[in-house]
Amino acid sequence: MKKAISIPGAPKPIGPYSQAILSGNTLYVSGQIPLNPHNGELVLESIEASTHQVMNNIKALLEEAGMDIENIVKCSIFLKDLNDFALVNQAYGSYFTNTPPARETVQVSRLPLDVPIEISCIAVKF
Repeated sequence: MKKAISIPGAPKPIGPYSQAILSGNTLYVSGQIPLNPHNGELVLESIEASTHQVMNNIKALLEEAGMDIENIVKCSIFLKDLNDFALVNQAYGSYFTNTPPARETVQVSRLPLDVPIEISCIAVKF
C-alpha cells in the first residue's frame, strides 16, 4: 500500500514528488524547506526561524498521517552553511522531548529556492 499525503498545512511540492508517502505504518516525508504554506513566502529572517518553519511543515504532514513528532525515527538535515549547525541544533532539538531520532547533517552547495536548510524524515506508527 502506498498513499500520498498532501495537505494545505505544508508547502506544495516544487517538483514531481509527493509531500509525503505513507506505506504501511511508515511515513516518508520529502525534504521540507522554510516555505510558509499559508502565504507562499520563504521564512529567511534567521536560521532559527527557517528551522522552525521546516519543523512546522513536517509536523503538519505527520498530523495528517495520524502521527506526531515522537513518531520520527530518522531525519536528514541539509545545510547551506555548516556554520549554522549549533543554531539549527538548538531550534531542531526543541521539538524532541523524549528520544531524538537518528540523524545526519551535511553541508550542501545549494538547495531548492536557495534556502539555507532542508529536512526530510521517516516516521513510524508504533
